Amino acid sequence: MRSGMFSPRKLVQKLSPTARFKTAASHALEDQTQSVSKPGLSFGRIGSLEVRLAKNTKEIRKAQRLRYQVFYEEMSAIADAQTLATQRDTDPYDAFCDHMLVVDHSSMKRNKLGRLKPEIVGTYRLLRQDVADRHGGFYTASEFDIQPLIDANPGKRILELGRSCVLKPYRNKKTVELLWHGIWSYVLTHNIDVMLGCASIEGTDPQTLATQLSFLHHNASAPDMWQVSALPEKYVDMNLLPADQLNPKEALRALPPLVKGYLRLGAFIGDGAVIDHQFGTTDVLIILPVSELNSRYVNYYGADASRYTS
Repeated sequence: MRSGMFSPRKLVQKLSPTARFKTAASHALEDQTQSVSKPGLSFGRIGSLEVRLAKNTKEIRKAQRLRYQVFYEEMSAIADAQTLATQRDTDPYDAFCDHMLVVDHSSMKRNKLGRLKPEIVGTYRLLRQDVADRHGGFYTASEFDIQPLIDANPGKRILELGRSCVLKPYRNKKTVELLWHGIWSYVLTHNIDVMLGCASIEGTDPQTLATQLSFLHHNASAPDMWQVSALPEKYVDMNLLPADQLNPKEALRALPPLVKGYLRLGAFIGDGAVIDHQFGTTDVLIILPVSELNSRYVNYYGADASRYTS
């Protein structure tokens, strides 16, 4: 960020108790493209919680049910007929993404065959650039014009993060730390240079969200080399309030925990927001170059992602 600018990362660290980070179509699954990642690959464990990749399409469907529970039942997403019928949040990207899971080995659920399986309590969807290139690109491109950034960084490997959610009883420091330990392990495994993806703020009225959007615009805007704009037809101006009318601490507290977590890691925010009426959210673009990762984060999880290795 530019010299002299207010640093949301520093404020988050100051306000936090510690310096650590806290914070589709169903038929396509039958023809799921084999990923370079090993299905079921485990990245680490804290007590009964394990973070790993989904083993098969059955586990992906369970992750989709978790997403439905959070996005449609708990939040304000609007389900179409198929989504209501299946009780799963799906889209075509699910078929070729890696699905990172947090499973609780102390909470066993019976499947349709009566076998006990550990409950899936958290998930993140990961899409690498080499996979996206073979399947029509990134989901993020439906909201933000990311192609100039891709073209300007031909030698860099991009990872898209999306569909993040955690079951309500598990929304705590331990689960979030484990998810990010898994992502850091995945980044190292695949030599990722840049992470990006949409992060959502609940609500579809920009004026109601003016404090949050303006705070991000004034204090976390991406530098020119990483700047990405919302698609012109979807662009929502984030510069709604002048910087001198904002209370930075109050604005930061109002942001969703996931967005605050990204800022703490060292992420930048793209230009313009996008209203997603289906999910009842206003989306901002997160751009997180690995070179900009907060050193505290890297040191905490280990340069080789060994902190929670099983």
